[in-house]
Amino acid sequence: MTAHPFDLSGKVAVVTGANTGIGQGIAVALAEAGADIALVTRSDATETASLIEKAGSRSCVIKADLSSTDPCERIVEETVSSLGRLDILVNNAGIIRRNDATDFTEDDWDAVMNTNLKVLFFLCQAAGKHMISSGGGSIINIASMLTFQGGIRVASYTASKSGVGGLTKLLANEWASKNVTVNAIAPGYIATNNTAALQSDEARNRQILERIPAGRWGAPSDLGGAAVFLASDAARYVQGHILAVDGGWLAR
Repeated sequence: MTAHPFDLSGKVAVVTGANTGIGQGIAVALAEAGADIALVTRSDATETASLIEKAGSRSCVIKADLSSTDPCERIVEETVSSLGRLDILVNNAGIIRRNDATDFTEDDWDAVMNTNLKVLFFLCQAAGKHMISSGGGSIINIASMLTFQGGIRVASYTASKSGVGGLTKLLANEWASKNVTVNAIAPGYIATNNTAALQSDEARNRQILERIPAGRWGAPSDLGGAAVFLASDAARYVQGHILAVDGGWLAR
């Protein structure tokens, strides 16, 4: 146990898709709790790295295209090489494709399933092997409201995020006895670049806000506390849980 159960000092976290939005919010929250962060992204992560430095933590940037499993083992190796260890993995990177189910293409199915589920699993595998051999760690997968609900016109996204929920439980079953916690966060409607179109659609935005008991869109920072909790000693007996951070969306 650390001096404070939420203290992440001395730990190192990998956060995928950390350049903006939810990934950035989680990376900064983990850094503010004391962790050093390996930022995995295809894009420029200068802003996130600057926020982490401001929080008093170290970071490194690992450029990787997570549309295939090729970078998974390299991500673990570069994290350990640059920051000395790996204690926390946050699988945030994901994509979405939209079309009617009658018109959904195989390419759009495969692209989303590969990034959101296949690569997520094999990055869990690579990190999990390291964590098991080094004494333990924490894995946090980013699920979705569509882990619980069906959605519309996002067949592969719904399938992938349902799969994330199942894999989270499967890995918890296998690794809980090896001192590795595996849980997920299911964000509600969060104001990011990915949801800009929904926010700017007056009718759809109103419908969404009417459904959320909190009466507002979430901010990426709203997910930070959940991530710190699941990454910390405070959650050492939490396994296979999918924590909704949704302003009450699922409760309505």
